[in-house]
Amino acid sequence: MTVVTRFPPSPTGFMHIGNARTAIYNWLFARHHQGRFLVRIEDTDRARHSEEAVQAIFNGLKWLDLKYDNEPVSQFEQRHRHAEVANEMLKRGQAYECYCSPEELEQMREQAKTEGRGSFYDRRWRDSKQSPPPGVNPVIRVKAPLGEGESVVNDLVQGEVRVRYENLDDFILLRSDGTPTYLLSVVVDDHDMGVTHVIRGDDHLNNTFRQKIIYEAMGWNLPEFAHLPMILGQDGGKLSKRHGAVSLEDFEARGYLPEAVFNYLLRLGWSHGDDEIISRQQAVEWFNLDHIVKSAAKFDYDKLESLNAHYIKQADNGRLIELITPLMHERHKLAIDEIAKKRLHEGMPELKDRAKTLLQLTDEAAFYAKEVPYDFDEKAQAALDAEAIEALDLLLNRFRDLEPFGADEVQKICKETADALRGGKLGKVAMPLRAALTGTTVSPSVFHAAAILGRHETLARLEYALEKFGNKTRRSAAN
Repeated sequence: MTVVTRFPPSPTGFMHIGNARTAIYNWLFARHHQGRFLVRIEDTDRARHSEEAVQAIFNGLKWLDLKYDNEPVSQFEQRHRHAEVANEMLKRGQAYECYCSPEELEQMREQAKTEGRGSFYDRRWRDSKQSPPPGVNPVIRVKAPLGEGESVVNDLVQGEVRVRYENLDDFILLRSDGTPTYLLSVVVDDHDMGVTHVIRGDDHLNNTFRQKIIYEAMGWNLPEFAHLPMILGQDGGKLSKRHGAVSLEDFEARGYLPEAVFNYLLRLGWSHGDDEIISRQQAVEWFNLDHIVKSAAKFDYDKLESLNAHYIKQADNGRLIELITPLMHERHKLAIDEIAKKRLHEGMPELKDRAKTLLQLTDEAAFYAKEVPYDFDEKAQAALDAEAIEALDLLLNRFRDLEPFGADEVQKICKETADALRGGKLGKVAMPLRAALTGTTVSPSVFHAAAILGRHETLARLEYALEKFGNKTRRSAAN
């Protein structure tokens, strides 16, 4: 048997992180068994349908590098096939026409509420001999099993789950306007696509027992089911925007690498011993459904950030530069020309060792792409006081003839200047130098940074800082 899994999102909003994990598990299970991973867009809810959401789904799959093995199926386009199956069940006596009015259904609903029953429809048309009311288009309802028995599903995650027949209702297959319901459409599509394993969230577990009725009525093979526990926020509530990022687009926008998100979601409810860092190749080799936990998993943003930092350290420098190039423009209005790219390549080993996200990497790398004149943030301005200007003035003169202009040589000059002016406190010289060269107070080693910028650029930036802040500090001292 060839294993066939599917990922069937509804395009009514962003691609939630829970959907992304479901897609990853389906993809991994199929790849582990050399099977097929299929995509279906469940777009029958036309009122809430969004082409933008459809594109977000495909963008998310591409970002996570989850390649699928079919031309994605539109559930809406299969609606005539779904209706055909409902009418076939009607002919077989496995379904029936119901002519209840909205008023009658509301009465039944209120009665069930009063009596504390979960299902409300009283099946009055199930075996009725009365003539249909004129001018009323019926719905088609399934004939759910009756009696004292139970329906049993051997779930690959939840174990054996039982539901008594009395808790199964004669749900609608086909609405009065001829459109199929979700419960019918999913079963028909899964059957027609040859799906062997349905791996989805445990919020669908109750639906499984209803969908099983359709499988059995049509004499179709039942797929294996695996219902995944929910993902919760750290406070134990359902993961939502109040907890932070919840969609793939959010995580990408916040500077997370797809391999970090993939690794984190893989481990969010599944384990392989104590392994935390798991490559894609290892994931395909090791993944199974046996080690998925039954309890809900809590999303830990700190753990994801730590994992992201690991993958940034491992990433190719050229790739990181490509990733931060658009961010450099968005966040700092800076372009990366060939000179800046060369500096970034030289500085990237140290930059990426410090970064937890691409946003942090972008912010700390931005000074390499700056050109005089540039802005100084508040902390840098505060650091460039009268004492700092005095130190920068000395450094400027010492740097003019420094040869070679390397990190060790720059550090030696800074230490000598600190000894002369600040009683040996290197930070009292290094911080003003950092503020002058970068416009901030956060950067990699300022000695390495100066060496990468080179003597000409370092001198130009020191002269600019002295011109910008020197007169101001002198005026302040005079007052």
